[in-house]
Amino acid sequence: MWGQKGGPPDQPVILFHYDPSRAEDVARRLLEGYTGYLVSDGYQVYLNVTSDSTIIGVGCMAHARRKFNDVIKARKKSKRRKPGLADHAMEAIRALYRIEKLAKNMSDNERRLLRKEKAKPILKDLREWITKVKSSVPPTSLLGKALHYIDKQWPRLIRYLDDGRLPIDNNEMERVIKPFVIGRKNWLFSKSQNGAKASANLYSIVETAKANGIEPYSYLRHIFTQLPKAKTVEDFEALLPWNVNRNNVTPYIMQK
Repeated sequence: MWGQKGGPPDQPVILFHYDPSRAEDVARRLLEGYTGYLVSDGYQVYLNVTSDSTIIGVGCMAHARRKFNDVIKARKKSKRRKPGLADHAMEAIRALYRIEKLAKNMSDNERRLLRKEKAKPILKDLREWITKVKSSVPPTSLLGKALHYIDKQWPRLIRYLDDGRLPIDNNEMERVIKPFVIGRKNWLFSKSQNGAKASANLYSIVETAKANGIEPYSYLRHIFTQLPKAKTVEDFEALLPWNVNRNNVTPYIMQK
C-alpha cells in the first residue's frame, strides 16, 4: 500500500494506492508530472526517483533516530548501561527536535531562520562526528548500520534547513498510515486486489476528512447521502472536505 500526502496547507489530501508491487515504476507513475519536494524514508526507490532534478528528495530524521535507538535498546537488553556512541548521536538529534518544538507555531520564514541559527551548527558538529567515528565501527553491527544510514542519507536529512515549509521527518505520514497497518490484521478475509483497492479508496476519504478537521463517520454519512443528488462538477466539488458545509458534519479533533 503506497501512501501520499500533499496539497495546500489548508486543503491537505491523503491518498492510498494499492499495487501488488513495491517496484520503482509504481512510484514513478504516482509522481508523474510532479515537481517539488518529496519527503520520505530512505527506501532506494525514493532515492532513485529524486535523482531527477524536478523532484527534490527530503529525508526523515525519525528513521535515522530510530536506528540509533535500536542500538541503545540492544545495549540495555545486554545489561550494559554505560553510554556509548549511539547516545552521542541521539542527544544531537534530540536537540534538533527541541528546536522544531520551538518552531512549531512560527511562520515558514521564521522557522527557516531559527533552523539556520540553532540547528545548522548542531548538524555541522554531528556530520564531523559521523565522519570521525564511522571507519572505526564494524559496518555490519547495529551501530555500523545506523552510521551508514545517516551518512548515506545526509544530503536529504539536512535539506529541511532550506525551506521552512519542510518537516524534519516523515512522521506525519507514518501516523496516517498507522491505522491501516493495525487494521490489516483484521482483514485476512480480504483476499482480492479489488478489495485492497476499495480499502485504499475508503481510507483515502477517511484520512483526508480527518486531516481537514472533519469526523470521518459524519463525513461519510453526508457524502453518501448527497452523492446520488450530484449532477454537475460543481455538485461533486461541493462535497470535497474543504468545501463541505461544516454545519452538515461533525468537527474532528486531531490527536497528538
